[in-house]
Amino acid sequence: MSERVIPLIDQRHLMAHPLPIQGLSVHQVTGQVLDRLNRPLRDLRISVTDRCNFRCSYCMPKEVFDSSYTYLPQTALLSFEEITRLAQLFVAQGVRKIRLTGGEPLLRKNIEVLIERLAQLRTPEGAPLDLTLTTNGSLLKRKAQALKDAGLQRITVSLDGLDDAVFKRMNDVDFPVADVLEGLEAAQTVGLGPIKVNMVVKRGTNDGQISPMARHFLGSGMVLRFIEYMDVGATNGWRMDEVLPSAEVVRHLQTELPLVPLEASAPGETAQRWGYANALGQHDPALGEIGVISSVTQAFCSDCNRARLSTEGQLYLCLFASQGHDLRGLLRNGASDELIQASISGIWTQRNDRYSQLRGQLAPARSDNADATAAPRRVEMSYIGG
Repeated sequence: MSERVIPLIDQRHLMAHPLPIQGLSVHQVTGQVLDRLNRPLRDLRISVTDRCNFRCSYCMPKEVFDSSYTYLPQTALLSFEEITRLAQLFVAQGVRKIRLTGGEPLLRKNIEVLIERLAQLRTPEGAPLDLTLTTNGSLLKRKAQALKDAGLQRITVSLDGLDDAVFKRMNDVDFPVADVLEGLEAAQTVGLGPIKVNMVVKRGTNDGQISPMARHFLGSGMVLRFIEYMDVGATNGWRMDEVLPSAEVVRHLQTELPLVPLEASAPGETAQRWGYANALGQHDPALGEIGVISSVTQAFCSDCNRARLSTEGQLYLCLFASQGHDLRGLLRNGASDELIQASISGIWTQRNDRYSQLRGQLAPARSDNADATAAPRRVEMSYIGG
């Protein structure tokens, strides 16, 4: 096995693409906005903090995000007022779902205030948004009721195993499984559902937890999803031989638990759905379902309708992007709503990102001592959310 080398470079400010206020065409933009591959803008993921209390190796490895790591100052973060204003402008152009992410979003002080404001937004047709949040679950037991009261509808919790030793090795801060499970129970009790539980599967690390996780959440009312270990950013030491294809996960589970394929729940759905079957080989809703997310082995770029807004207001068009677009600069330089809408529309209509489909044809991401012909360094998942 080769030695793991992690480059220590702060990528945040290298990837901002300023948007000049002068010279942009201002026009009324409402309804559906399509990119160059005819994909609509429907899903906005907003990172509210670059901080996290876990050090998962696939996202914020301790070797990089150690005690000397410098996080963004509070003044650099979008305020709740700025986030709400941008969210409303995105909604006017077709966004119907907003997911709050991080880092760990529950570390953002008074996050309930932001949720309450976003919950009041309405589409042009007057409908509420699908408002959800992804968390590691560490603060969920304490926060569940307040999140529900603020207007949060659903929640997704990351949980990479049930065995305490495996889970602690994955989160790398000695955090126990029991606390996450208590958080899940609290979220379900207050009605933050349907709850999704995400497990990132790394071959040779936590793949032995696939069956225990499936059996634990069978009939629980929660949807367990297995996610292929992805090459997001440049600090997680990703290797293809640590990827366990989703097809293998499904085949493994089918030897123990009968599964039947289900239709996608919505356009642009990232997960392939499988329902637990009864004795007649039919899906039994009482038993529930699992999902597999296969962005490495079975790319779903053709239906991707997601944009990502970073903690400091950079708009990214792909989880694997190397460049963002500076919306915070427009906000803080007094741009009108119409001008910001025109900027968002112009950015999206030029979008042709499909990294996962092209992965095998692209050069490796640039490292510290790579030559200038290597691919640009990709943004870290902890900066724009998963």
